[in-house]
Amino acid sequence: MQEPSVVAVSLAENKILAVGETAKEMLGRTPDTIKIYRPLKDGVIADFRVTQAMIKYFLDKVCGKFRIFKPELMIGVPAGITSTERRAVIEAGMNAGAKAVYLAKEPILAAIGAGIPINSCSGNMIVDIGGGTAEVAVISLGGIVTCNSLRTAGDKIDMAVSDYIKKKHNLAIGEQTAEEIKVKIATALPEKEERKIEIRGRDLVSGLPKNIKISGNEICGAISDTLTGIIQVIKAVLRETPPELSADIMDKGMVLSGGGALLRNFPELIAQSTGVPCTIAEEPLICVAKGTGMVLENLDIYKKSIMIKK
Repeated sequence: MQEPSVVAVSLAENKILAVGETAKEMLGRTPDTIKIYRPLKDGVIADFRVTQAMIKYFLDKVCGKFRIFKPELMIGVPAGITSTERRAVIEAGMNAGAKAVYLAKEPILAAIGAGIPINSCSGNMIVDIGGGTAEVAVISLGGIVTCNSLRTAGDKIDMAVSDYIKKKHNLAIGEQTAEEIKVKIATALPEKEERKIEIRGRDLVSGLPKNIKISGNEICGAISDTLTGIIQVIKAVLRETPPELSADIMDKGMVLSGGGALLRNFPELIAQSTGVPCTIAEEPLICVAKGTGMVLENLDIYKKSIMIKK
């Protein structure tokens, strides 16, 4: 199943109303009695109770409510996660009804999901841009040689878009509209034939609903600072990479995965800024999930690359 990590809770009965796609549709549209939680912030748990309930809901949906055997869980976590954050993830999984919880670093999972041979002795570079974090890692012989994690990614790009529209056009827009603008017209480099989109929001001066037209190149300027931050991290990792592996990366180029890879012209911007060729993985959105599944099926082979088991 593929669902966003959004949970809708009814405050009166303190019970979960909806999880995933159904809850996401309620964003910005709820009455006082319903609260929408995004229990994961910047790639780690921000609200423990809701995260636990969400994992339990997903397990029930996949395995059925009445299960004889407890399932084993594998959860992808950012490479820069602290031990406390790690413990919280394991605990949430165990409380939700798992027999064992394995944690694996997202860059390795993304690389496996993207079809990179991680156990070979040549260097591969993966840049995984998700919703909460951007992970950059150089992988060789099944392990991470150098890596860096930045808690700026897709969600911050959405915020940059809505902040820009608020400042420039005096228009307040919701999270979903900001995401729609990013998906439909945002570009990392200015384009000659620019795309336009009509958006609706609330005028901050008159307080009334209003429509405006906005172009891709405008958004390009709005998100450039956020993208520059991600590129700085890629450069930092390249600086720390041993020379032999640098040669491999120059040869093969880096691989982009995660939802952020779908931002138009982003690979070109990265290649321009770093001088290293950059390609997008197949099905970038689900690379981490695919990798996690492959690792869980072949635990013995990947044991070395996996971090810890509880």
